[in-house]
Amino acid sequence: MDHKTNYRTHHCNELCSADADGKLLVTLVGWVNRIRNLGYIVWVELRDFYGITQLVFDQQRTKPKLFDKVIGINNEDVLKVKGTVVRRKSPNSNISTGEIEILVAELEFLSHSAIIPFTIENQTDGGLELRMKHRFLDLRRNPIQDNLVFRHKVVKSIREHLWSHEFIEVETPFLIKSTPEGARDFVVPSYINNGQFYALPQSPQMLKQLLVIGGFDKYFQIVKCFRDEDLRSDRQPEFTQLDCELAFVDREDVMEKFEILLKVILEKYTNYTYSQFKRLTYDEAINAYGSDKPDLRFDMKLVDLSTVAKGRGFNAFDNEEVVVGISIKDGAKCSRKQIDSWINWVRRPQLGAKGLVWVKYGQDVSFRSSVSKFFHESVFELWMKKSGSSKGDLLLIMSGSRKETFLRMGSLRTHLADQLDLIEKKKFSPLWIVDFPLFQYDHEQNKYHSLHHPFTAPISSEIKRLTNNWNLREEGAEYLLSVKAQSYDLVLNGNEIGGGSIRISDHILQKNILFLLGFKDKDAQSQFGFLLDALKYGAPPHGGIAWGIDRLVATLRGENSIRDYIAFPKNNRARDLMMDAPSDISETQIQELGLNSSVS
Repeated sequence: MDHKTNYRTHHCNELCSADADGKLLVTLVGWVNRIRNLGYIVWVELRDFYGITQLVFDQQRTKPKLFDKVIGINNEDVLKVKGTVVRRKSPNSNISTGEIEILVAELEFLSHSAIIPFTIENQTDGGLELRMKHRFLDLRRNPIQDNLVFRHKVVKSIREHLWSHEFIEVETPFLIKSTPEGARDFVVPSYINNGQFYALPQSPQMLKQLLVIGGFDKYFQIVKCFRDEDLRSDRQPEFTQLDCELAFVDREDVMEKFEILLKVILEKYTNYTYSQFKRLTYDEAINAYGSDKPDLRFDMKLVDLSTVAKGRGFNAFDNEEVVVGISIKDGAKCSRKQIDSWINWVRRPQLGAKGLVWVKYGQDVSFRSSVSKFFHESVFELWMKKSGSSKGDLLLIMSGSRKETFLRMGSLRTHLADQLDLIEKKKFSPLWIVDFPLFQYDHEQNKYHSLHHPFTAPISSEIKRLTNNWNLREEGAEYLLSVKAQSYDLVLNGNEIGGGSIRISDHILQKNILFLLGFKDKDAQSQFGFLLDALKYGAPPHGGIAWGIDRLVATLRGENSIRDYIAFPKNNRARDLMMDAPSDISETQIQELGLNSSVS
């Protein structure tokens, strides 16, 4: 172990009973973890990054002047001690150094600590906001350090795998041009170019395409990206992604290479072995699970009940586009209180559903339902058969527009699994989602958007039509929404770990796609001219993928929140509580940057 410095001879985790001959003189440094003072004897736990070693001071063996000095020790003081390794009378099996302790001969205070605002323990008494404000203290806790070490190991394994497969690591700039696609950019005003702005990259997407156009065969980068958007537990305004691009590949090539990479990571860090990942089309995923990132650790597929539920005089079904059900095995024993809580859950503003219809299939083949007065039991039997329900099951039903109803029921599916403890926490279920739509339509803005980004290639069979027909924006609305993309998302346990696509490598097709998205030639050239120009000079077929590193490592540990896998995270309002950022800048800075003053 590379441990020796001018400050120490050993780390606080490496001394053991074989060293306890009373002759080995050692020097240790670290923080005071805990103090036990019995008056005539004092034990101090010394903690460094690697572990804990117990120090002992007693009136019989310790010089009086040194023993008196011990009174000044407080938790989190930084100490340097010299002493001999002796055997403990009462071993502690919970730590690796539990059979020994250090009989201290010399003590030096390297720094003193103020009273700490929360305990530096695995189960701390500090709330989230308090710990984020004092993140430098929170980082001393074992769970946070373990998470960051685990993250380091995963990233190291990714790098080593890609290096061994001839990927070249290339850095791309953080100060780039702002583009209108995707989430909101973080913008950076320029002092030299007064009144103009850079943007921080949401992704190095166009830059990595330029690298392969520039002749690099396989590129990767582990890079910070930035999005100024609303946050959730699995999002941060700045995040880290594995970014990759390859030349002369098709969709299957990219998926095969990165399926192998995830297999390597899963087998190394979860002990799971896979032959081949499951694959679903976007439509299959939405229709069966109500999500394009379904969690397959449990079953509970959605079922379209429209053919057996509509047309029976019940307006709540008849007047809607679709009726969708989900069956809960043995759910007939669920109480009305539970069911009412689920009804209230789907009515929350975040989902906005009107409610749920429920049907219980009793063990005695009788039915109880919230709509018993509207339907004969023979109809309930049809619903149960269609949904694959058996005696003792509970069927929950929602109606509405197709897209919203399936998505709402998908959210309910995940909520039910969590509530009913149906998820195998230690299981991993990776899958690919393919054949996403190329376009989506925004009714509020009355325009098309790319479902992924505007450089995604359509499926091969549609390339010719999309390249040559410039009237599709006005004439082909139904057609445009039916076009599939050569894109793919990698999903693990209900989390989108990564996504990518084959890119457009033809100049004319790229211009036409931008036109269909509402960019006039002048605007397209202004925003994306450097990429359009590059595509004129012999662009190879190319594609790539990006993985969210923060989300990947959290998912591997069975966590939903990525915050504790990032050294210095922001809170859910995108604020750094420790540094108090974002913050105001001075009037002088505002004037120098040519900005309108915000100071009243």
